[in-house]
Amino acid sequence: MIQALPYNPVLVFDIETVADIDAARRIYPELVDLNEADALTALQAIRIQETGRDFMRIPLQRIVCISAFYVQGDKTTLFSLSAEHLSEQEILRKFFKAFNDFPDLPQLVSWNGSGFDIPVLIYRAMLYDLSVPLLFEDGDNIQSMRFNNYVNRYQDRHLDLMDRFSQFGASQRQSMNVVASLYGLPGKTNIDGSMVGDLVAADKWQTLTVYCESDVLNTWLIYLRWLRLTGKLSSEGFNAWQQQTRDYLAAFESSDDGVRHQEFIADWAAAAL
Repeated sequence: MIQALPYNPVLVFDIETVADIDAARRIYPELVDLNEADALTALQAIRIQETGRDFMRIPLQRIVCISAFYVQGDKTTLFSLSAEHLSEQEILRKFFKAFNDFPDLPQLVSWNGSGFDIPVLIYRAMLYDLSVPLLFEDGDNIQSMRFNNYVNRYQDRHLDLMDRFSQFGASQRQSMNVVASLYGLPGKTNIDGSMVGDLVAADKWQTLTVYCESDVLNTWLIYLRWLRLTGKLSSEGFNAWQQQTRDYLAAFESSDDGVRHQEFIADWAAAAL
């Protein structure tokens, strides 16, 4: 039987976003009379003037995809919620269902989730009048969550691996691609975050979800190494979970989902340490 993880269940996640032009028009009146394309160009110029780069303010990041790797017991599931078929509100509502039931709350695992993903989720959820109390419970209502919650940065119910690897900013934060490559994992594909807007505009939803899911898989495999480092997994357990992931992806590829992660599987096999 495969070694149990310290948390059950576990939810490794990542989000992809594009600029919210409608919201930007409420913040920057000079965009009001511009069409979508011109407004985006003008907004990027404004951001370069404000910060030196065109990265959007976090509240102006509209979610177009959330991908997750869900582990419960020894069972794993890889899935995505995307704007191909769902509104942003529906994406958020479905994702937040993972936080409906106490005590079966998942450990959240992310790469830069504290710095980006969670703040985006907060701003966007408030836009739609959504409520997810257990994500913000700090022990006032459920005493056992006082020292085991998603809110406290130094607890691990939300484990932001980038934050933890850098000792909460004491050393330089590294990109997931660098860390994944160090450990013989596939890392980033030929897609990066700057291309998400173009993928959405071109209706290339499978390419987008494969990209987001690949980030999730890399994060999950880095998480296994973290558990081994911290003594939460034995060497045998670490190897067994890696093999379980390979087996799951092989079965996933032979299902109706097709060949979504053949490149990830091949790159992992070629680069594995």
